[in-house]
Amino acid sequence: MVEINSLESMLESGQDNALIRFTLGSAFMQNQKFEQAIEHLAKAVEMDPGYSAAWKNYGKALEQNDQIDDAIDVYRKGITTAEAKGDKQTAKEMNVFLKRLSKK
Repeated sequence: MVEINSLESMLESGQDNALIRFTLGSAFMQNQKFEQAIEHLAKAVEMDPGYSAAWKNYGKALEQNDQIDDAIDVYRKGITTAEAKGDKQTAKEMNVFLKRLSKK
């Protein structure tokens, strides 16, 4: 939880960027606080729409929070983003997550 407190302090001091939001969102995911994770990961992709790892974690957080339709939409956007950047591994992972969700 120390990492979360440290990152939140950075935000409070006026430091804000996609990496801080991604890291904070990922930390909340690890603590199974999916609503907070979603908030920060959504902000990360808003700040940097080309951040394919943030799209992936954003989709995972939505999926874990039972927001399946939103997760599908985010994975699709993330796949498009990752493919455009040549980030094949992240695109491949999101395709797997998307196919799994589509079967539900």
